[in-house]
Amino acid sequence: MRIDQQLTLSSKQLSQATEIAQCLVLLRLARRVRQSEAAVRAGLSRATAQRIEKGDPGVAIGALLRYLDAIAPGLTLIQLLSGDDPAIIAMERRSKPQRVRELTKAEMKVLDF
Repeated sequence: MRIDQQLTLSSKQLSQATEIAQCLVLLRLARRVRQSEAAVRAGLSRATAQRIEKGDPGVAIGALLRYLDAIAPGLTLIQLLSGDDPAIIAMERRSKPQRVRELTKAEMKVLDF
Protein backbone atom coordinates (compact mmCIF):
# COMPACT_ATOMS: atom_id res chain seq x y z
CA MET A 1 0.00 0.00 0.00
CA ARG A 2 1.34 3.39 -0.99
CA ILE A 3 1.35 6.17 1.60
CA ASP A 4 0.83 9.78 0.53
CA GLN A 5 3.83 11.59 2.04
CA GLN A 6 2.03 14.93 1.83
CA LEU A 7 -0.40 13.70 4.48
CA THR A 8 2.17 12.20 6.86
CA LEU A 9 4.63 15.09 7.03
CA SER A 10 4.34 18.25 9.08
CA SER A 11 4.14 21.62 7.37
CA LYS A 12 7.75 22.33 8.43
CA GLN A 13 8.96 19.13 6.78
CA LEU A 14 6.99 19.91 3.62
CA SER A 15 8.55 23.38 3.48
CA GLN A 16 12.01 21.81 3.78
CA ALA A 17 11.25 19.56 0.82
CA THR A 18 10.14 22.62 -1.14
CA GLU A 19 13.32 24.48 -0.16
CA ILE A 20 15.50 21.62 -1.43
CA ALA A 21 13.51 21.61 -4.67
CA GLN A 22 13.95 25.36 -5.12
CA CYS A 23 17.71 25.01 -4.60
CA LEU A 24 17.85 22.28 -7.24
CA VAL A 25 15.88 24.37 -9.73
CA LEU A 26 18.11 27.38 -9.09
CA LEU A 27 21.23 25.26 -9.55
CA ARG A 28 19.90 23.73 -12.77
CA LEU A 29 19.07 27.14 -14.19
CA ALA A 30 22.43 28.58 -13.10
CA ARG A 31 24.26 25.70 -14.77
CA ARG A 32 22.03 26.07 -17.86
CA VAL A 33 20.95 22.43 -17.89
CA ARG A 34 17.54 21.61 -19.29
CA GLN A 35 15.29 19.53 -17.08
CA SER A 36 15.00 16.78 -19.70
CA GLU A 37 18.81 16.58 -20.04
CA ALA A 38 19.26 16.30 -16.29
CA ALA A 39 16.62 13.57 -16.11
CA VAL A 40 18.34 11.54 -18.84
CA ARG A 41 21.76 11.94 -17.22
CA ALA A 42 20.31 10.80 -13.88
CA GLY A 43 18.49 7.85 -15.42
CA LEU A 44 15.11 9.23 -14.39
CA SER A 45 11.92 9.96 -16.24
CA ARG A 46 11.05 13.57 -16.90
CA ALA A 47 7.98 13.11 -14.71
CA THR A 48 10.22 12.16 -11.77
CA ALA A 49 12.43 15.18 -12.45
CA GLN A 50 9.32 17.36 -12.34
CA ARG A 51 8.27 15.78 -9.05
CA ILE A 52 11.74 16.44 -7.61
CA GLU A 53 11.60 20.08 -8.69
CA LYS A 54 8.12 20.51 -7.20
CA GLY A 55 9.36 19.27 -3.83
CA ASP A 56 7.38 16.03 -3.79
CA PRO A 57 8.46 14.31 -0.55
CA GLY A 58 7.51 10.90 -2.00
CA VAL A 59 10.53 10.86 -4.33
CA ALA A 60 13.30 8.56 -3.13
CA ILE A 61 16.38 10.30 -1.76
CA GLY A 62 18.53 8.25 -4.14
CA ALA A 63 16.69 9.69 -7.14
CA LEU A 64 17.14 13.19 -5.76
CA LEU A 65 20.87 12.63 -5.26
CA ARG A 66 21.26 11.20 -8.78
CA TYR A 67 19.44 14.24 -10.17
CA LEU A 68 21.75 16.56 -8.22
CA ASP A 69 24.80 14.70 -9.54
CA ALA A 70 23.47 14.96 -13.10
CA ILE A 71 23.23 18.74 -12.77
CA ALA A 72 26.46 19.34 -10.86
CA PRO A 73 28.76 16.30 -10.65
CA GLY A 74 30.55 16.09 -7.32
CA LEU A 75 28.31 18.61 -5.56
CA THR A 76 26.87 17.31 -2.29
CA LEU A 77 23.41 18.01 -0.92
CA ILE A 78 24.97 20.00 1.93
CA GLN A 79 26.87 22.17 -0.55
CA LEU A 80 23.68 22.69 -2.55
CA LEU A 81 21.82 23.92 0.51
CA SER A 82 24.66 26.26 1.51
CA GLY A 83 24.31 28.09 -1.83
CA ASP A 84 28.06 28.37 -2.35
CA ASP A 85 28.05 27.14 -5.94
CA PRO A 86 29.88 29.63 -8.20
CA ALA A 87 27.24 29.30 -10.93
CA ILE A 88 24.48 30.32 -8.51
CA ILE A 89 26.51 33.24 -7.20
CA ALA A 90 27.22 34.44 -10.75
CA MET A 91 23.56 34.14 -11.74
CA GLU A 92 22.48 36.11 -8.67
CA ARG A 93 25.00 38.85 -9.52
CA ARG A 94 23.71 39.04 -13.10
CA SER A 95 20.12 39.35 -11.91
CA LYS A 96 20.77 42.23 -9.51
CA PRO A 97 19.98 45.66 -10.91
CA GLN A 98 23.03 47.75 -11.60
CA ARG A 99 23.22 51.48 -11.19
CA VAL A 100 24.20 53.38 -14.30
CA ARG A 101 25.54 56.87 -13.78
CA GLU A 102 25.51 59.75 -16.21
CA LEU A 103 28.73 60.34 -18.13
CA THR A 104 30.64 63.49 -17.30
CA LYS A 105 31.28 66.12 -19.96
CA ALA A 106 34.92 65.03 -20.17
CA GLU A 107 33.89 61.39 -20.73
CA MET A 108 31.37 62.46 -23.37
CA LYS A 109 34.05 64.49 -25.13
CA VAL A 110 36.38 61.46 -25.25
CA LEU A 111 33.59 59.35 -26.73
CA ASP A 112 32.56 61.99 -29.28
CA PHE A 113 34.18 61.24 -32.64
